[in-house]
Amino acid sequence: MKLYYKAFDLHLYDTFKIAHDERDVQQTLIVGLEHQGRMGFGEATASKYYQRPISSIIEILEKNRHHIEKTPFESLELFIEDLQSFFQGNNFALCALDVAAHDLYGKINGVPIHQYWGLDTSRIPLTNYTIGIDELSKMESKIKAFPWPVYKIKLGTDDDLSIVQALRKITDAVFRVDANCAWTAAQTIEYAKSFKELGVEFIEQPLAAGDWEGMAEVYKHSTLPFMADESCIEMTDVARCKDYFHGVNIKLMKCGGLSVARKMIAQAQSLGLKVMVGCMTESSVGISAISQLLPLLDYVDMDGPLLIRDDIASGPRYHKGKVMLSSENGIGVVMHTPWM
Repeated sequence: MKLYYKAFDLHLYDTFKIAHDERDVQQTLIVGLEHQGRMGFGEATASKYYQRPISSIIEILEKNRHHIEKTPFESLELFIEDLQSFFQGNNFALCALDVAAHDLYGKINGVPIHQYWGLDTSRIPLTNYTIGIDELSKMESKIKAFPWPVYKIKLGTDDDLSIVQALRKITDAVFRVDANCAWTAAQTIEYAKSFKELGVEFIEQPLAAGDWEGMAEVYKHSTLPFMADESCIEMTDVARCKDYFHGVNIKLMKCGGLSVARKMIAQAQSLGLKVMVGCMTESSVGISAISQLLPLLDYVDMDGPLLIRDDIASGPRYHKGKVMLSSENGIGVVMHTPWM
């Protein structure tokens, strides 16, 4: 086994602004695992909110290079299990490694990962397209320029209700609202009443991640479903979200990759919670990994490649919200940009 990695700057079509971040470029690290003449790819994007610069991901990969390259690869599950303890506290790095291992295993064995798991891909959810916080006229223009059946609307301004009202006038698409921790409990309760009439499907993470008392109040008075994002990082958070949220948004980098994500999905479903998997503006490398989970999901946000203008790979394709899985083995990704 050989470990490789390379950092890239993914340039966005438009400035991506949410309640607690703003960027024109998404930094990302592509990780490669080479074995038996095949190369598997994984990805970890940098995150200011989670205090994960690319340097921190590289640092822990280098620290554990010996363990990575010497661990046997006869079993995908045992390979990941053997390495997990070395990445405690850096799920982003673990995610890149986990996804690369899945991709490599599928390529060596000639099978897409969703087939290896025995999943039926005949019914999969539509992906939303995200409209970041911007001047209202620009948000309207983005919707008009990119007709889509489901939009995620980023909010967290002084004019959130009027924004949704204005956007509703130009499309009959389903809206999902994401406040990224920006509201109070009282605001959320009031917004939910109005948003229900405006065709909003659910509200994602309205309150700060640690405001469980506030979420209890919101849940009690809920007129719309609420999805946890920043409140649901890893396995231990899923059970905590029951009776505070109606569902959880699992992100591969937050939890540590596909192996943990599948366990979180199973636990959430056993608790009666809806399940969404979201992205963090990954290239088609990370998005291809998400696509393997589609048959397990109620909702998905995998629009990363639609937001960046210099994708470094290809994976699933899109048509008006519908996702067409790649026919490639592994996670279904093909690298296009030289990286070694």
